[in-house]
Amino acid sequence: MKQETLTTPDGAAVVLRTWAPDEPALGSVVIGGAMGVRQDFYAPFAQWLAGQGWRVTTFDYRGSGASLAQGESLRQVRADLFDWARDYETVVDHAHAALPDRPLYLLGHSLGAQLPGLLRNQDKVSGLLSVAAGSGYWRENAPRLRRTVWYFWWVLVPLATRLFGYFPGRKLRKVGDLPKGVILQWRRWCLNPRYSVGAEGEAVRRQYAQARFPVLALSIADDELMTLRGTHSLVSLYENARSEVRRIAPGDLALRRIGHFGAFRSEQESVLWPRLAQWLDALAPAGSAAA
Repeated sequence: MKQETLTTPDGAAVVLRTWAPDEPALGSVVIGGAMGVRQDFYAPFAQWLAGQGWRVTTFDYRGSGASLAQGESLRQVRADLFDWARDYETVVDHAHAALPDRPLYLLGHSLGAQLPGLLRNQDKVSGLLSVAAGSGYWRENAPRLRRTVWYFWWVLVPLATRLFGYFPGRKLRKVGDLPKGVILQWRRWCLNPRYSVGAEGEAVRRQYAQARFPVLALSIADDELMTLRGTHSLVSLYENARSEVRRIAPGDLALRRIGHFGAFRSEQESVLWPRLAQWLDALAPAGSAAA
């Protein structure tokens, strides 16, 4: 594993880690993490996937995980979700430059499958495997979450963010610590029926519509946050992309539980991880070398 720090065009530091296979790589996989989830969480899966022949990159968005400088306060971080999309772009550029003649796939977990519609270098992306991702619109949240999320968005987020200057999610055991600009923009998205496209308007709709890479979205039946309806809503934003939604139930794989985060946990190495590798292969056009 190799760790590097990239500098985005606007001067932000983004720390990434790369796992390279022993043999020539099939291509690149960039793992886009979920909201408030550090890249450390994906390390076991990234290492395993590299063992299957892929060059795998993980990263932390600015202001989070290893990309938050030592001694830097989140109160000082000026970032929103557009900035995080620029971080994603920078990592994609770096991964593509390492293997310019091989396919580059995004494996987006939750938020990591929402932001690719905002990328300005979509031409470098060969496909998106979306895992446990939905639009985030609150009425399309899982039932248990939907019963309490109104309090989260209308009381907890505005109050805590105003008091602390950022969202102290770790203290509150909600999502994770997030920059003020990120949580407040995400709030606007989640309160709009069309999510990011509805909240941000026509320019963002066109960005999603420009995506031509195939999208394969995995909806997890026992996801405690996202629903099948929400997954379809997210995929519909990529209106001109070839897309498919697959419903994955734990029982189909003889598992007790998967949930929103379970796909990347180490206990899935022998069951779900090989399926994820197969689904990455399924994104490749028929007859391509990566198929």
